[in-house]
Amino acid sequence: MLPTTRLMRSLFFAAIASFAVVSIKADTPKNVLFFLVDDLGIADLSCYGSAYHETPNLDAFAQTAARYTNSYAANPVCSPTRAAIMTGRYPTRVGISDWIPGANPPNPKLITPKIADNLALSEVTIAEHLKANGYQTYFCGKWHLGDKGHFPEDQGFDINIGGHHRGAPPGGYYAPFKNPKLENKPDDHHLTARLTKETINFLNTRNKSKPFFIYHSFYQVHTPTQGDDQFDNYFAEKAKSIENPTATRKEHDGVTRLLQSNHKYAAMVKSMDQAVGQMLDELDRLGLADDTLVIFTSDNGGLSTKPRITSTSNEPYRAGKGWCYEGGIRVPLMIRAPGKTDPGSEINTPAVSMDFFPTILGYLGLDQRPDLHMDGVNLISTIGKPNADRGPIIWHYPHYHGSTWAPGTAIRDGKWKLVQLYHYQSIELYDLSKDPSERNNLAKQRPEKVRELRKLLAQIQKDSKAELPYPNPNYKE
Repeated sequence: MLPTTRLMRSLFFAAIASFAVVSIKADTPKNVLFFLVDDLGIADLSCYGSAYHETPNLDAFAQTAARYTNSYAANPVCSPTRAAIMTGRYPTRVGISDWIPGANPPNPKLITPKIADNLALSEVTIAEHLKANGYQTYFCGKWHLGDKGHFPEDQGFDINIGGHHRGAPPGGYYAPFKNPKLENKPDDHHLTARLTKETINFLNTRNKSKPFFIYHSFYQVHTPTQGDDQFDNYFAEKAKSIENPTATRKEHDGVTRLLQSNHKYAAMVKSMDQAVGQMLDELDRLGLADDTLVIFTSDNGGLSTKPRITSTSNEPYRAGKGWCYEGGIRVPLMIRAPGKTDPGSEINTPAVSMDFFPTILGYLGLDQRPDLHMDGVNLISTIGKPNADRGPIIWHYPHYHGSTWAPGTAIRDGKWKLVQLYHYQSIELYDLSKDPSERNNLAKQRPEKVRELRKLLAQIQKDSKAELPYPNPNYKE
């Protein structure tokens, strides 16, 4: 009989105990600056291989941090991943397996699970837990985890700037922003610049008697792909040298963009990078960098697959946002934990969104709370073991999505990944160590591995309260 998920997690903790680093002194106040970028793909940064986009500030940050090469979002769309970050739990445990409120096509072949329209107030978030431990908590940007009564200020944040129920900026990226949680100002121009000013202002006006938890959640680079007028022309000119810039590959019922050549998207990436640089510079200027854990990541893969050509490319990884292939779930992750991470290091251990809750607690010297963050692993404990195994991870997305994804799920265990497509009634198996692009389906050659992973997947689905789609009795071909 296979061990339960909780037991597997306990075994993992036992395995890493032998190389766990020395804990931080409890009397040393530490801060947290968490950057979450919306829809940023694994290949969108220069330090992750982009030749067209330019991210000098994040490239420089990577030289001071640990860069993860096998990092994943908890889900290929935003709201579930955001719930996983907040709770340290699989999003299915909190009833959010799709973006809120989700959307179904007419005449679906499968009936998909209903989802909660908010993160329940009964859930204990990382912000609530840190606030209870004396932290000043600040949120800025995109929330997308519920409407009025379920905003960031209702989930443990002392301050909420710009966080409401919408997943995209209601007024776009140029003023007026039309954001109900963001007061208009006379000098407003670009949303990202405005939110950056707000976070810098918090750093300067915060209660200095308390450590802080800053959660800066960019609306960028989510659609609308409006660019940034200070960089648009530069990237439009740069794109002229790219041969066959709109090349695509068919992906089931959609097409995947193969090259990064969208000048407005590149401008969005550039202005996001500029904003990160400004906030990190302010951290340095205030003398806070040596006492602040900085995490930078994304909520899902880049938007590369749609019915028609779209924003970016995640090559060499397959598909993009909305898909359980690697392009939809692999994301950049960089962690700078002063005194812990080796500057410029590369870590190949898989990581996932649920890990941030226990990682933050681990760095701050607070006790772990596996009763809360039951599906996460303290990544601080993997430092020094860049190829450690962290046990299986699943991505359960039993919904239809505008990217042309149809209900399915996936599991990774070590080098092996199984993708189960409920809509197409098919099973795929990949050896990611040899085939990270997921092009060589080994399901027929390795039936024993398929059986093993399907059994493990079903077990974790049951443990994490994952609901399955079922046939639509009214479906018509």
